[in-house]
Amino acid sequence: MATLGKPENKLNTILNRKLERVVFNCSCNIRWIQLWQQRGEAGLHNQQLFCNGVSKIPLQFMNISNCDLPEISVSHSNLTVIEGDRVTITCNGSGVPVPEVDWTVGGLHSINTHQSNQYPPNVHSINLTLVNVSRDDNSFMLTCIAENVVGMTNASIQLSVQFPPVIIKFEEPQKWHDTCMIFTVRANPLPTLRWYYKGEEIKPTDYVHPEMDEYQDNLEGCLMFKNPTHHNNGNYTLEASNFLGVAVKTVYAHFLQPPFDDYPDYVSPTPTAMTQRPEEDTFGVSIAVGLAGFACVLLLVMFVLINKYGRRSKFGMKGKPM
Repeated sequence: MATLGKPENKLNTILNRKLERVVFNCSCNIRWIQLWQQRGEAGLHNQQLFCNGVSKIPLQFMNISNCDLPEISVSHSNLTVIEGDRVTITCNGSGVPVPEVDWTVGGLHSINTHQSNQYPPNVHSINLTLVNVSRDDNSFMLTCIAENVVGMTNASIQLSVQFPPVIIKFEEPQKWHDTCMIFTVRANPLPTLRWYYKGEEIKPTDYVHPEMDEYQDNLEGCLMFKNPTHHNNGNYTLEASNFLGVAVKTVYAHFLQPPFDDYPDYVSPTPTAMTQRPEEDTFGVSIAVGLAGFACVLLLVMFVLINKYGRRSKFGMKGKPM
């Protein structure tokens, strides 16, 4: 008589040899081979298989009561929670023999506990409780497995964890074919993105616009600039928002150096009329002023002398009496 191990360990054995000359013991332990033959798996539908019970019979005619694949059900089809929540989900496996039931949670970041219960006559139930659910478990596939000697069945629930936006990356411009300010934002649900420059929202145009891709709970892309100049230099702010919150990040973008004589924000404090003269011009003006002053003094002295002595000459010209 031949026997084989559990179904998950048997596939390689079956694929590596034919079983036509093997006579099995008619029992629940080979029910899985009968089911595989009926479904045409592993080429078994092309083989004549037999088992011994009261007599040797074709395996396809074996009739074993209370020996079937487990049935499975879960409490949720999909599960949506908010980051930090606590939630419990239930998986029920039923059948004869009573199946082993468990949740596969390898790779799950959230704290989890399992509680097993059995209910007559043939139900095995297990509760999975997630505590302080993590955003890193968003889109995680929670799978429950029910298994007995006949085989295995499973059911899965996709976990959706909602959380507020976080700006992972928003960088200074890089020159590609066009100029790009790279950004990565994560949130669930996906956020609405807005950009601001000098306090005003940037409206998409052919010269400035965002390009992005969606991947699960990530938005990745570029704020694209076509031929930016120094007039585009300044602070750029990215705002990401969903119903759970808002994230903001500001980056200074330097595209081009202003031309040497182009200082739009600079106003000279010195009036044109008060512009300083070169040193040699100042010296010349000083000499001219000095000469003019000297000439004025000289003329004044001459005027005083003439006035004084001129009058004496006039009286001296009078003749003596005859």
